[in-house]
Amino acid sequence: MNATAIALLGYIGWTLFLIVAIEIARVYLVVAKDYLATQFKPDGTDVSPLMNRLCLTHANCVEHFPIFGGLLILALVTGHTKITDPLSLYFLGARLAQSLANLASTNALAINIRFMFFAIQLVIACIWLFNLLAAV
Repeated sequence: MNATAIALLGYIGWTLFLIVAIEIARVYLVVAKDYLATQFKPDGTDVSPLMNRLCLTHANCVEHFPIFGGLLILALVTGHTKITDPLSLYFLGARLAQSLANLASTNALAINIRFMFFAIQLVIACIWLFNLLAAV
């Protein structure tokens, strides 16, 4: 498996891990009779600050998948992984670091760290897009 496929699988796996963590927490709260299954707010603000950050981190992964995942998929289906392979694992690392910074805290330092890792992903995506366009 090449680096592009590993990065795509890692991104999907991380997004799945986050939603499973949300659902495990919600099932626990329902079984413990603290909440009704219909009671949860989508952003997790009704449960705890950590649950809110977990929901927002998952939503962030989902909302950016069309861009990042789309570029990785495009490279795979067009046979242009030589364009994405060199930075794919850096991209995945930046995605994981951004998520972990978001989960860790909402203080100014964590927000700046989160933004830095998101900016890295954006730069990588722009490089990929430019190079994929040039390869057409």
